[in-house]
Amino acid sequence: MIGSNMKRVIALIAASAAAVSLAACGSNSSQDSKTIEFWDPYPQKNDSSTWVKYVTNCAPEGYNVKRIGYAQSDLLNNLTTAVKAGNAPQIALIDNPKMPTAVDAGLVTDIEAAGVDVSGFDKNIEGPGIIDGVQYGVSYGTNALGLYYNPDILNKAGVVPESITDWDSLNSAIEKVVNAGYKGITFSGISGEEGTFQFLPWFWGAGGQLKDASGSSAEQDALDLVSGWVQKGWAPKSVATDNQSAAWDLFLGDDYGFSENGSWQMESAAEKGYKMISIPTKDGGVAPVPSGGEFITIPTQKTKDSDKMKATAEVIQCLIDGDNLKKTNDEMVYLAARSDVRKQQVEENSAWAPWVDAVENAEGRTTDVGLEYEDISAQLSEDLQAALNKG
Repeated sequence: MIGSNMKRVIALIAASAAAVSLAACGSNSSQDSKTIEFWDPYPQKNDSSTWVKYVTNCAPEGYNVKRIGYAQSDLLNNLTTAVKAGNAPQIALIDNPKMPTAVDAGLVTDIEAAGVDVSGFDKNIEGPGIIDGVQYGVSYGTNALGLYYNPDILNKAGVVPESITDWDSLNSAIEKVVNAGYKGITFSGISGEEGTFQFLPWFWGAGGQLKDASGSSAEQDALDLVSGWVQKGWAPKSVATDNQSAAWDLFLGDDYGFSENGSWQMESAAEKGYKMISIPTKDGGVAPVPSGGEFITIPTQKTKDSDKMKATAEVIQCLIDGDNLKKTNDEMVYLAARSDVRKQQVEENSAWAPWVDAVENAEGRTTDVGLEYEDISAQLSEDLQAALNKG
């Protein structure tokens, strides 16, 4: 397994190799004193999308916002190159678990010192963006994991969803579903962060701590649980290679009773009549789930322009203030990182109601372990793969 330091070196080398081409075609507009360049990991949203129109409309008087969408996997490398070349964007949205890496590499700056008001946001959601007491980004909202179920199947199997409060009652429910002639549960155990993301609620639900994850009794209990579903035939063998989309597609076939998946599937779940309950802990209660989503950050600039920095802070404030915070989260199908705005979302769309507990109990993957998370996640993924592929 490659350590996090070596991975960062490799990433920086790859980013440097792309520097010439990026510098040639890249961010000249970021040098325009009246253009605020805005990078996000949503390339699927084109210039005619409501998101791009919304972002560009946040430009302060006398300025314009130029938005560029990159693939999530490319954004941090491109940002590394841009910062080194001195043509970084003014705003970049960075994936939740990548925040410690961005801070360690000197890619982003103190967002409060830049004039952004981040008061009133939930500490558990903002945690990954706060390093050594300094807030380097603001998370406007989060997605979360839950346990979807097919009400028709559970009804035919004689399962009452409210009775599922711990692992024993969940296993009993899955067994009843299978005995009624249906399939049990889908989830994603694919190698890499996506599989780790889905494994963490079970690990945390067994009392696990990331700082001593691999080889712990909590990890073993969680591995035994999810691999046991496969060995009993309650979950498909494909979980070892299924990403979250593939796992969801299986569930949409109406053969399975349960599916661990994300709040981003809420709309398609509602169309099918599926419901959701929080993922239970081993001994009872709501399991912590990893907070998802992105952080709005201010990349490090080669030259200081106080007027442009003030305008940059105004763009960010526009996205996270008042009614606009709700609008930003509605656009991304996230629950807001403020309780008052979440309340509004639930009032307008009752489908959000069961997700509130999951979000309010969510934990940042890097909050307690920082840069070490990359190695911890890789080891958990390796252990999960070994357990799922066991004979």
